[in-house]
Amino acid sequence: MSRKILIVEDDETTASFIANGLGEHGFTTDRAGNGRDGLFLATDGTYDAIVLDRMLPQMDGMAVLGALRAAKIETPVIILSALGTADDRVDGLTAGSDDYLAKPFALAELLARLRLLIRKSTAGPRVETELACGELTMDLLARQVRRDGKAIELQPREFRLLEYLLRHCGQVVTRTMLLEGVWDYHFDPGTNVIDVHISRLRRKIDDGFGTPMLHTVRGAGYRLGTIR
Repeated sequence: MSRKILIVEDDETTASFIANGLGEHGFTTDRAGNGRDGLFLATDGTYDAIVLDRMLPQMDGMAVLGALRAAKIETPVIILSALGTADDRVDGLTAGSDDYLAKPFALAELLARLRLLIRKSTAGPRVETELACGELTMDLLARQVRRDGKAIELQPREFRLLEYLLRHCGQVVTRTMLLEGVWDYHFDPGTNVIDVHISRLRRKIDDGFGTPMLHTVRGAGYRLGTIR
């Protein structure tokens, strides 16, 4: 199975060098040229590892890393940086990266480190079986959803939609993210499919409870969580 790597690197030459090199060794890659786009792609959570430049336009690599870990996205991250002192490496690892490689670097070393990170992340005993956001919980194995202990019955697509929202608890989720993450559409089909399913899901998880959890963010998308 081909492993999927996200490369967040603003230098086009370096990004192409990495992408081509990984491609020659059987990896598939996506690329982002700034931190904000990188964070957007990384929150999808489908990458086997992320190669993250530390100094990026729009959003610094350390800020991207912090946002990912705050959102409990544990995708292995290796930082690439021209900042290569011991203090720099300690800062990166302390912030939540899994490895740190100083520039200039050899592609063979990057490949070896990526393979090690992926092997560690897939060989461990930890298997995520439950998601939670406030009083809303989802048992992924039993396929059960509860709010404040009360069972909620969902159709398969509603379950997938809520799973995606739970994985992004407290974050704004755009319609594009939902189309790609829940329906596997990489284009807008121009239907109201999202509105219909959001409406049904909202009735099931909010009706009868005192505080709504599924919110529409005007002009942006949706957010799951309690707004105080």
